Parts: sequence; structure tokens; C-alpha cells
Amino acid sequence: GLSTGLEYAPGRYADTAELAALCAPLGALPYVTHMRGYGANATTGMTEVTDIARRSGAAVHVSHYHGPAATLLPLVDRARDEGLDVTFDTYPYLRGSTILAMVALPSWIPAADTDRALSLLKSERIEWDETIWPRITLSHVPGAEWAEGLTLPEAAEQAGSEPGEFCREILVETRLEAGCVMARPDEGPEGEESVRAILRHPAHTGGSDGIYVGGHPHPRGYGAFARMLGHHVRDTGDLTLEQAAVHLASHPARRFGLAGRGLVRAGQVADIVVFDAARVQDLATYADPRVPAAGVDDVLVSGVSVLAGGTLTGATPGRAIRP
Repeated sequence: GLSTGLEYAPGRYADTAELAALCAPLGALPYVTHMRGYGANATTGMTEVTDIARRSGAAVHVSHYHGPAATLLPLVDRARDEGLDVTFDTYPYLRGSTILAMVALPSWIPAADTDRALSLLKSERIEWDETIWPRITLSHVPGAEWAEGLTLPEAAEQAGSEPGEFCREILVETRLEAGCVMARPDEGPEGEESVRAILRHPAHTGGSDGIYVGGHPHPRGYGAFARMLGHHVRDTGDLTLEQAAVHLASHPARRFGLAGRGLVRAGQVADIVVFDAARVQDLATYADPRVPAAGVDDVLVSGVSVLAGGTLTGATPGRAIRP
């Protein structure tokens, strides 16, 4: 397979023709992409994804597809109606997580050249997009761990600085490594309805996009799958348990070519999760993100118990998947 991050450096510098050429040898193997544009810009990003699939013949999987469902899902449907093998994953939250430089730096600063970017940050006047500051919570700030868990304006106030100047300082001091959790513009009932519609779609697979660095990561790393089983199956009825098993197990196994996995059937690899459908629930929150989920009692990987009665056994039978 092949993966790209087209909103990140250096992937952002690749054009459609180059990406299609790289994908041409893949065939049924997936091209997995953090596409170029989400939310309001999803039409641009998905149009390129579709073009790459069409030119290369590769299967395509879009990472953490999120934003207004009324805009996003018709793009997927049109691609699939054309016969293109397009799928996507989502995590069931209205905030994302990324590196601060990706959301804060203006496009004229070459983020792929760290030393040059830092030189410009130190010497040039920066016009920041100040509308994003209240949406940013700092998750990973090496050397200034006291700021983790605070919004960027809160941290700037504690530091006696303006948000833009504080952002500049931590980008320089962490060499662009600072991370953040960022609220979507549609955080609220409208956004929640979009999340629910997207995860019901037949091209959907579950995902967490978990990032575990820093003292205050996104709770999705600890709660995404339990949230799907608890909130979106039991509480809202967005999926039945049977449908959830397909979205969380057999769809991903098919998409990534994991032969013998994803189904409970004679001859399959025994990857089994035993949970209490009445109790399973995510407990990690934005305020307290490192709390394990409840209601998951036993887990077997390749037939070996790794969680027994809610307690880790110490066994590590997992392995990297090789061709």
C-alpha cells in the first residue's frame, strides 16, 4: 500500500499526476490518504482523491473523513457509483488532533524545511489567523508541559503574552513539534448529526487516529471504539451490534487485505473482543483524556489472551502485517 498526508509537509507539495503515478502499481492494495482538504474544503480534497483513483486504478481509503455529511457523503457515493473502490474511516468526535504548525503557520512558511521555517518565525512579522485561537487546546508542548490541557489563549495569558506571540514562541522552542486538539467549526448538534450520518454509511470503517504523545492527548485514543459501541449502538441506535461488528472488524480487514481476520468463523484467526453491551462506554474526556474504556472484559489476539477479566495479561502476540 501507500499512504500520504497532503495537508502536511512535505506531502502537500505533491501534485495529482505524481500521486496517480505512484499509485499505479498498487491495484487492489489501498492508497490511504489524509486528503488535501476536509470540512468546507472537502470537495477539493475528494475530487483529487477520485481523480487519483480513476487515473491509477488503485483502491482508495480516506483517513478520518469528517465535516458536513451533506457535502461529504455525496462525493463518496458518486465515486462508488462510478465503480471506484472508495472507503473511509472516522472517529466519533467533534474535535481533531494534529500538530500546531499545520493549523497555525501561514502557507508561505516552508514547514518541510524546519530550520528555514524557524528562521522566518524568528525574523518575520506573522499575520496569524486569530479566529482559530479559541478552538485550540494544547496537547503536547515539550519543555512547557504546564501549558498542556489549556486553550492557547489561556496558556498565553498565563505566560503574560498575546496568543500569536505565544504561538510563535512554542513553535520555535519545540521546533514545530507542539501538538494540539482542535474543535471543528461545526461543534454542536449540527456537527453531531454529521458524525452520526457518516459512520452509518456503508463505505465507513471505524478508526481512532490515536495520537498518544504529550500529557493531554485527544480522548479518541482511549475511547473511540467503546464510544461507537456504547453511544452510537446502544444509546442512539445509529448501528446495530451486528452492523458495528462489520464496520469495526470485517470492513477494515477487507480494506487492508488482512486475510483470515475480521470474522468469527472456523479457520479464521481468533482475534476476539468480549464486551458487555450494556456497560461498554468511553470514559476518556477532553478534560481527562487518558481514562480506559469500561465494559471490555476479554481480548484475544491470534487466540492468545491479552486482556482477561479487564486486566492485561502481559502477552504480546500481535505482529506487523507483511505481504
